[in-house]
Amino acid sequence: MRNCVNWRRPVDKDSVFLDKMAGMWYNISILCECGRSCGNLAEWKNTMNIELQRSAPLYEALEHFRRQRVVPFDVPGHKRGRGNPELVRLLGEQCVSLDVNSMKPLDNLCHPVSVIAEAEELAADAFGAAHAYFMVGGTTSSVQSMVLTACKAGDKIIMPRNVHRSALNALVLCGAEPVYVDPDVDAHIGIALGMALSDVEKAIMAHPDAKAVFVNNPTYYGICSDLRSIVKIAHAHGMLVLVDEAHGTHLSFHEDLPASAMQAGADMAAISMHKSGGSLTQSSLLLLNSTVNTRYVEQIINLTQTTSASYLLLSSLDISRRNLALRGHESFAKVTAMAEYAREEINSIGGYYAYGKDLVNGQSIFDYDVTKLSVYTRDIGLTGIEVYDLLRDEYDIQIEFGDIGNILAYISIGDRIQDIERLVGALEDIKRLYSRETSRLHNAEYITPIVAATPQKAFYAEKELVPLAQTPGRICGEFVMCYPPGIPILAPGEMVTEEIVDYILYAKEKGCSMQGFEDMTLERLNVLK
Repeated sequence: MRNCVNWRRPVDKDSVFLDKMAGMWYNISILCECGRSCGNLAEWKNTMNIELQRSAPLYEALEHFRRQRVVPFDVPGHKRGRGNPELVRLLGEQCVSLDVNSMKPLDNLCHPVSVIAEAEELAADAFGAAHAYFMVGGTTSSVQSMVLTACKAGDKIIMPRNVHRSALNALVLCGAEPVYVDPDVDAHIGIALGMALSDVEKAIMAHPDAKAVFVNNPTYYGICSDLRSIVKIAHAHGMLVLVDEAHGTHLSFHEDLPASAMQAGADMAAISMHKSGGSLTQSSLLLLNSTVNTRYVEQIINLTQTTSASYLLLSSLDISRRNLALRGHESFAKVTAMAEYAREEINSIGGYYAYGKDLVNGQSIFDYDVTKLSVYTRDIGLTGIEVYDLLRDEYDIQIEFGDIGNILAYISIGDRIQDIERLVGALEDIKRLYSRETSRLHNAEYITPIVAATPQKAFYAEKELVPLAQTPGRICGEFVMCYPPGIPILAPGEMVTEEIVDYILYAKEKGCSMQGFEDMTLERLNVLK
């Protein structure tokens, strides 16, 4: 528009596009007198889109409701905090005053028709999706909604075995049969990598009746698969592509980062807004492309979604979406710069290996999310969990997780360069004070499982608790995992082996947080009778 002074609004179907203003859809057409090819129309559309993203309809409705000082004769029972002064002291008066129940002015998450629907439309637009759903059961609920949408009992779904427990839990719920694509494992750092396109293609050709392909992208460690090509080949065989993008909220907001699920043409994606997007813990998004039946997805969501959704979580999604849409590009450029700086500084210490795009091989590591600060620690003689504990206990630094060989420091929009410097200094100190002779025992984080039964069949089968040392050769009936990252070492239906038992005992000895099993001591394991 800066270059043109004469604008008109003709009725020209070729120039009509949909726009959203104040939450309402309507047709608007604009042509420049100098012609559509001048580029000003695209500039105008971009400007209007930015203006629309400045609104936060759900949050604004909540603030308006708070100012009305409505007398509450509904739930929650703390009545804006008056009935629980200790809660007010903990969270603050403004926070508890916004902890309200669904009502007409604030819409209803189970069937949104006004401010929640408008907020979800803005989220879809910000992430380049056809539809978006606010989820308050964490990204676990988003992942499970994807799987339950795509699969019914007896259906096959192609997926990597190094999925989050939520995906395998979904198979327990719906009775679908997993077709595992075993990921490559990096021989040095020991982590499971992405799905190579050739391996996905083999699985598709061997199981042409599969309903969907499930992809982790990026993984917890930052590994990305060739998502665009996976989508292309899956769609060519009539399969949906479901993407666990829990650790990739930021991918949609900077062109130098790996392609996001929606950019790659995936059908559905689960987004952990609370991880790198800045919203409150447990808030998530489920994104859909236009290829999916939205009404059916909504029915699936409401099978498990709470009917008492927290407006604190919902409003945090609305506010965080606005923040990313307006400032995400700048923010994640800074995040990338901080992560790359940290990577360079940590590698200069010696002994540590902060890996990045140097891992890319074009196959099982097609790309790398450089915002992930993943560091291999075994070359200083310490496991990742040992470094994790030292950082927390001795240096008051809380990182995301430590496993057998690696640590992950999650860097996002709230981090500062001085925090990076403190982390680097602490790691240098740990190497000087605590390093010891290197051990290669149990370097790999992933052990290829032997699948003997479907997760659902094994989970609901008759089981018995057996001493762990006596379980090799038996079929596991429960989950065993270190959390985080929440990728099962054993899942229901998998054969227990000596190697897996040794790994479990080693992880337990080193202090990994073990979850998923009935016997809290992990001295016994549930196996099928």
